[in-house]
Amino acid sequence: MKNLFLLFVLAALLGSCGKGGGLFSGKSKYGFESQPENMVWVPAGSFQMGSSDEDIMWAMNSTQKSKTIDNFWMDATEVSNLEYRRFIGWVADSIARSILAEASIEGFIIEDDSEDAPAKPLLNWKTKINIKKNEDHLDALKNSTFFYSREESLTGRRDIDTRRIMYEFEWIDLEQAARAKWDPAEEKYIGTVRNAQGEVEEIVDRSSFIMRDRIYIYPDTLCWIRDFQYSYNDPWASQYFSHPSYDQYPVVGITWKQARAYAHWKSNFATGKKYKKEYDPHAYRLPTEVEFEYAARGGLNGAMYPWGSPYVTNKHGCYLANFKPQRGDYALDGGARTMPTATYTPNDYGLYDMAGNVAEWVEDAYDENSYEFTHDLVPVYKRNAKESDHSSLKRKVVRGGSWKDVSYFIQCGSRSYDYQDTAKSYIGFRTIRQILGTHND
Repeated sequence: MKNLFLLFVLAALLGSCGKGGGLFSGKSKYGFESQPENMVWVPAGSFQMGSSDEDIMWAMNSTQKSKTIDNFWMDATEVSNLEYRRFIGWVADSIARSILAEASIEGFIIEDDSEDAPAKPLLNWKTKINIKKNEDHLDALKNSTFFYSREESLTGRRDIDTRRIMYEFEWIDLEQAARAKWDPAEEKYIGTVRNAQGEVEEIVDRSSFIMRDRIYIYPDTLCWIRDFQYSYNDPWASQYFSHPSYDQYPVVGITWKQARAYAHWKSNFATGKKYKKEYDPHAYRLPTEVEFEYAARGGLNGAMYPWGSPYVTNKHGCYLANFKPQRGDYALDGGARTMPTATYTPNDYGLYDMAGNVAEWVEDAYDENSYEFTHDLVPVYKRNAKESDHSSLKRKVVRGGSWKDVSYFIQCGSRSYDYQDTAKSYIGFRTIRQILGTHND
């Protein structure tokens, strides 16, 4: 009987190794996390990364290589104007609350006299700001730099000075921490790190790996005019980001660093939700270049476009993406400039606009030969450039092609780049989040 019992236990353990089993299997298909809003699941796998067609540009920067990817969540669409405006609103609100707290307006800081109270008082988000009925609130904000000055305001309107909307954030640079050497004898770290601004510093302690940055986050709305000389784009510059009719259009005029700041905010402040057993999920971030291409193909290895066909139209002659068809008839595909997200049919993963509409920032720095020296398991190439570095060191990969590009640039294997401190009317972004564990069922 004892042997039969042991055999039964062994069989049960072996059976748990199959699909859907295991000691930690739960009710959720995705383990310890629920499906994030407006995101789809991209399963782990391997594929041939690189061009699926003739290299007509002779760029020779996307030779085919076999790559393996973990599973992750990905935004079903590009980040929209509405979603990015929520980010702007949160930051503007926090700035206003800080100003009111510094002006000693009651109710805007959380009083904490305990021994373990934070060094910097926490803002109270429950108190409402009311500049229409509370003169103290209005006076404190008017006496600061929160609004445009009288000289800079248009027809006397009280508008927020968007130049003051700065987002401060911090994170731990695990790659630099992993390369650091601890000297037990001296009880100190040996070596240097690059801070968030790319400057080299001696390692002091753990704080040296905590990167701190403060960046301007309002979109460059004038990019519509700056990108196209001798082209009338004033209405798009003045209304595209702010008007509600463009809520579901992809946000543009965003630099690479601003896109990363949005991902940080989304990780820490946007949802405010805890998951099963209070475990935190992975942070939101930009996709790596290989993750973007893998997701764009939608499981169709070797496909030229996300829809699988080598053609840009379906059998009815309808265009399948927003790009620059034929000899420059921008409106032939349905839209002369950007179109609302999810206008065209998604790929087999349920992802929209992985080709066309707006090109998208990814995490990687750009190097023509990065396919050759990066790892074949979840490859990524990062470079932390400082402000004084040559522009060639500030190149970041841009994927997917845009409304202004010909069909070559919307192919799954095509890659391009722009500079991390530039903002364009044809570049947006989307975020991803690693899945906890390895759930491929």
